Parts: sequence; structure tokens; C-alpha cells
Amino acid sequence: MATEEVLLPPELRRELMPNHVAVRMDWDRRWAKIRGLPVALGYEAAMQPSGAKDIQLRESNSQKVHPQPMEEAANQNPEAVEAVVSRIFTNISSLKSAYIQLQSAHTPYDPDKIQAADKLVISELKNLSELKHFYREHNPKPVCVSPQDSRLAAEIQEQQSLLKTYEVMVKKFQSEIQNKDSEILQLQQQILEASQKRIKLEKNLKLRGLSAKESETAVNEDGHFSVDLTPELFRSAVEAAYRAIHDFSKPLINMMKAAGWDLDAAANSIEPDLAYAKRAHKKYAFESHICQRMFAEFQNEFFCVKYENSAVPNDSFYHQYLALRESDPLDVVVQNPKSLFGNFCRKKYLEVVHSKMESAFFGNLDQRNYIMSGGHPRTAFYQAFLKLTKSIWLLHRLAYSFEPPVRVFQVKRGTDFSEVYMESVLENFTVDENEKPKVGLMVMPGFYVRGSAIKCQVYLTGVKVAE
Repeated sequence: MATEEVLLPPELRRELMPNHVAVRMDWDRRWAKIRGLPVALGYEAAMQPSGAKDIQLRESNSQKVHPQPMEEAANQNPEAVEAVVSRIFTNISSLKSAYIQLQSAHTPYDPDKIQAADKLVISELKNLSELKHFYREHNPKPVCVSPQDSRLAAEIQEQQSLLKTYEVMVKKFQSEIQNKDSEILQLQQQILEASQKRIKLEKNLKLRGLSAKESETAVNEDGHFSVDLTPELFRSAVEAAYRAIHDFSKPLINMMKAAGWDLDAAANSIEPDLAYAKRAHKKYAFESHICQRMFAEFQNEFFCVKYENSAVPNDSFYHQYLALRESDPLDVVVQNPKSLFGNFCRKKYLEVVHSKMESAFFGNLDQRNYIMSGGHPRTAFYQAFLKLTKSIWLLHRLAYSFEPPVRVFQVKRGTDFSEVYMESVLENFTVDENEKPKVGLMVMPGFYVRGSAIKCQVYLTGVKVAE
């Protein structure tokens, strides 16, 4: 059978072309590539005996390499690829752990931790990039250790990365627990403060004769809280009035000091030649002066103010008591300056605060003139006085709400002390056997209410006070 003539390009000459072509497998290149060695080293190793080849490999790569046939190398290659994949997974786990650390560093915000976590993330990304280039260049390049050891090391590193992740999560949970504990402490503090406020309000209600149970249910037709007229209610009103006298005397004495007044002389003018157990006890002279002025005409149902009608029914006193009890006295007198309570405040201020006092306190009589013209100033001093007048006015309204009305009684200086009708403002005092304590000052009057006596407050002479 004749062969067909093959046309060749002009540049190719048939007589120069070989008649036979042999294909030889490049075992030396494959041998070097499997071991991650340069190709030239594979050719050099093929030209030497196996012993010399081992020595050369040991010198060039610092590790012992035994030549293997192609079949063994081909069986090892999948394991090497698996080792590289394990390293990739390990690197990704480390990257995940570093990213979680970066997130946790933002809550709470910590610049140092953020910087450290950011460096760790960048490091893991660089490792992943190097692993990518390594795989592309060597496809894949076997590691120095065996694939089994590589997988084991990769698993260990992955578990370590997971452990770091769990540690970060544990720290995060601990931080949340601390925040919750802090919130619990704040709530407990708020509960404690609320309980203290509740106790304080209950005390105020009790002092006003209004229990917590009554405050929830007792409201009259006018929208005011209604209370039962009892001796205990009146007793609490007496205690409130005495506290108001004591509270007003403090700024009054301080202003007298600031104005340069001689307090010893002022106390002596109130009650001459009275022997006080201590110099600080002279404050009771000023309290007694305020009390005497405020309770003047208390036994009169009109209480130094004029009514349009000659007689006032008892229920009117009670309604006046309820209307003013929860009100701000300044608001009441500003809204209705010429009301009964407004006129009472005006008259009592002019009696308690002398013009010389006011001139020394303020340098002028502008406030006094304004009050005398029918006004009620908003100064701090006058507002403190309004609190006092409110307590006395409420006590009078409540006294004439009873049937029969409450009666007031007073004791004079030099009266023998009686534990039945009197109570000493001094505590821890002693009396000599041959001495009998007597009244030096009456600081607060006493009252008869429905057959029982509320003791008056007195300052005693002839007693010794413990230091």
C-alpha cells in the first residue's frame, strides 16, 4: 500500500528530519518535585550511585531523602495535599479566633486590645496568603514532617484556636455577668432609697394624723383627704408646731449673729436674770419668745383675725384644716393675699419680727413695708416664717374642730415642775436632794383634748445637765 505524500512547509527540509522519535519519562524531575527539591538536583542525583545521592541530598536539604519509585510517590501525593488542606483549615480557625478577639475588644472599648487583635488578624491573613503562594508554587510542596504528623499538628492547632475562641467567649460572658451584677446592685440601691422614702412619707403621714391605710381610702366630697378627729391626730399637730418653732429659731439666731447682735443681752431681755445650765441653752429663750407671740389669742376662736360672721361653725374649721394641710403656704397667700390665713401671716410676722431686727438683718424696712401694705414677699426668710405660721394655724383650726374645743394651758416662771403636765426640753438632767426643779421658761404650751392632757415643754432651773 503506497503511503501518501505529506506536504511540508518550505522552511522544513525532509532530509534533515529524523526517521524515529523516542519518548522517555522524566523520572528525575518527578523525583525532585515530589521531594520539594530543585529539578537540577534530580538530574545530578540520577548520575550518581544511591549512596552518593543520599549524601548530596543531606548536604543540600539538611534532611535524609530516600529515592522512591513512581508508584510510591504517586500514592503519597494525596496525603500531602490533605496535609496542606488541614493547614488551611487550621489557619482559618486561627483567623476566626483572632477576629472574635477583635470584636470583643470593642465591647467594652479597649484601644490596646483592639490594636493587639488587629495585628493578630493581619498575621493570620499573611499566613493564609503565604500558604496560598506555597501551594501554587509547589502544587503542593511536601512539608518536612510526614502527612500524618502534619494532620495531627493541624488538628492540635485547630483545637488551640477553638480553645482561644472559647476563652474569649467566657471573658465576654463574665463581663456581661459583671454588668448584670452592677445593674442588680443599682436596683437594690434604688429599692433601698424607695423604701427609705416610703418610711419617711409614712412618718409624715403619721405626724399629720393620717395613716397609710387612711390615705388610700379617705377622701371627702371636696377632694381633700379626710381624717378622724382623735387626740392622737391633735398630738401629732402639736409636735409639728413645736418642730416648726425650733426650725424657724435657727435662721433667726444665725441672722442675729451675722448682724452683730449680742445674743446674751437679747436672751436676757426676753427672760431677765435666768440661770442657764449651759450658754447654748439660751436658744430656748428665743424659742419661748416665738412661742409666746405665735400663740397669743390662741384660746380665741377668731385667733386675731376678723370674720364676717360673728360665729363660725366647727365644720368650717375642719374644712379650713383639710384645705391648707396639703398646700404650699406661699401659694395660698399669693393667690389670696387678704384671706384669713393671709391676714394671720401678716399680723404674726409683724409681732414676731421686730422692726429693729428687720433693719439689722436687711439694712432697710422694705420687706416690712411691703407686708404692711398687704403683700407677701417671696424671700427665703418670709417663706421660712410661712411654714411656722401654717403649723400654728393648722393647730388652731384643728383645736376648734373638736367638740368641745381643745383648751390651751400655760405655766409661768417659778412654777414647780410637774411630770403630769410638763415635760423638760433637757435630757439627762439630775436634781440635788434638797433642790426642787422649777420652770424657767415655757417653750411650748400644753393642751387639754377630750379629757387628756398634752404636756407643755419647759426649760427647768435648779438642775444639773450631764456633759
